[in-house]
Amino acid sequence: MTEQELKKLSRKELLEMLIMQSEELESTKKKLANAKSKLLEKEISIDNAGSIAEAALQVNGVFEAAQAACEQYIDNIKNLSKRQETICDQKMKECEQQTQKMLKDAQIECDMMRAKAKVDAESYWNEVRSRLENFYKEYNELQKILPIKDQ
Repeated sequence: MTEQELKKLSRKELLEMLIMQSEELESTKKKLANAKSKLLEKEISIDNAGSIAEAALQVNGVFEAAQAACEQYIDNIKNLSKRQETICDQKMKECEQQTQKMLKDAQIECDMMRAKAKVDAESYWNEVRSRLENFYKEYNELQKILPIKDQ
């Protein structure tokens, strides 16, 4: 998981990851302690066995157990990483969908505002035109009634 992907995770997700890793770490520590105690037992057994061949056979089992524990830990980390990547991908898709929806909603709202402004402007213009026409008619009527001399 990259640093950028980690930064995108919420605190809850990061804490969950830390808790899971802590649990795995504790489990691995227990296995290691168990392996160490078995190793100590094997060392005692080796001392008691007296034969290098017998000691090698007994120690071999400890190394196999330690190797298995390491492989299991690595597999767990890989699985956790894959799950986190999947979660990150899902979050990115959700964000993209929300962004697209917000853009679409904003476009619809802008179109509605433009249409309303056009209707309002046309209505206002019609009112102004009507008043100008009335003024012009009244002015013509006044000219007919009143004799106005040119200066």
